[in-house]
Amino acid sequence: MTFSPAAPPLPATPATEKLTLAAVAGGLLALLLALADADASRQRLWFWAALALIGSGTLAWSWLKFGTHPAGVQHDNLWRRASTSRGAVAWATGLALTGFYVVLYWFSADDGHGHFGLLDHLVHPLDGFSQALRGRPADQWFLYGTFYTLAVLLMGARALWKYRHSRYHLIRTASVMFFQLGFAFLLPGLLQFFQQPEYYFSYFWPLKYDYLFPGTVTSLLKNGGLGVFMVFWGAVMSFLATPVLTYFFGKRWYCSWVCGCGGLAETAGDPYRHLSDKSRAAWRWEVRLIYPILAIIVAITALLWVHFATGSTLLGEAGGAAAKWYGFAIGAVFSGVVGVGFYPILGSRVWCRFGCPMAAYLGLLQKHFSRFRISTNGGQCISCGNCSNVCEMGIDVKQYAQRGEPIIRAACVGCGMCSTACPRGVLNLENGPREGRYQASPLIHADSLRILD
Repeated sequence: MTFSPAAPPLPATPATEKLTLAAVAGGLLALLLALADADASRQRLWFWAALALIGSGTLAWSWLKFGTHPAGVQHDNLWRRASTSRGAVAWATGLALTGFYVVLYWFSADDGHGHFGLLDHLVHPLDGFSQALRGRPADQWFLYGTFYTLAVLLMGARALWKYRHSRYHLIRTASVMFFQLGFAFLLPGLLQFFQQPEYYFSYFWPLKYDYLFPGTVTSLLKNGGLGVFMVFWGAVMSFLATPVLTYFFGKRWYCSWVCGCGGLAETAGDPYRHLSDKSRAAWRWEVRLIYPILAIIVAITALLWVHFATGSTLLGEAGGAAAKWYGFAIGAVFSGVVGVGFYPILGSRVWCRFGCPMAAYLGLLQKHFSRFRISTNGGQCISCGNCSNVCEMGIDVKQYAQRGEPIIRAACVGCGMCSTACPRGVLNLENGPREGRYQASPLIHADSLRILD
């Protein structure tokens, strides 16, 4: 009978880190107090105190945890902590996130008198900020946008400290922070302030599926010059710029540099990237889900345009019902409740991997038409598994690295974390010529191949 040696105890958390985490916990408690307090002035006090405590606590903890230590991926003890190994803390976090999304989508609608259901006491403290930015009171979506942007910025700062040794990750993280703050939060608000349509220039069809629906296009065209430009921008970005940029840079130009969904996954979701399922069964489910979802939204868009061209007589109410069904099942349940709520259980790219139609579109372009690949040198691989562990898209990178095979997968978002985690410099992100794109590295040694066999 053999006994495995006992695992060493987890290192103690320094008192200074505990103090900053206590500040974050105090901020979460203040949010609960804002929810429970019926007095409007105290609601504002609790709400803004909560944001101050959560923001300052997160920044201070990130600096102490990563800014004062050597930079790097730092896998240590991830599978031993309850917060990052599907333990009790992870499940509690997942339930809290899922509960927030359920309340946001189905229990916070405006009743017509400025009341927003269960989130009412969190929405109104933002009225002043919303009036200054958008020229109108806050609603549940402005609250969500504020929380979302704050999460990307705060956890983005954490990523900047953690990966400060890599110029690629510094620029990439700064990019998603910029696009979320500027293009997905401030600019749409300013457009509303000037009585223009709310428009997100960093989201395109088929991800922002309704931007090419006949009703949206018609409404924008009626708005005049800016509306015409918005329609032009959406069409060009979806059908011209996306193929061209993906040809040269792979899907990373969008999924890891621009997209708000990817931005949240790369910042707030970074502690959970190792949880993605690397099994072949998960890959089969990925194929079974993401491409049919892309086909569904393409079909709905085409049918709506045919319906529009025939004078709205072809489909009756069926076209609108299909669009609403898609918005509920995919736009709300999948991308929100599951896509973010399940971060601590299934990893940070559940939506991007299994449901996002934009990721499917970009993935097909990347796999079959792009110059992008991750080259490998199997002769240098020591099979440590660091690369596979950090892949949030469920790719078993180690299997490619051992054989010196280039990684050309539709799922890969080009985050570059596998290359950063590799201690031997085996993996390199390249935008090379298409000739020889699928060939294994000539540097792999015959001995390595025999060992793998």
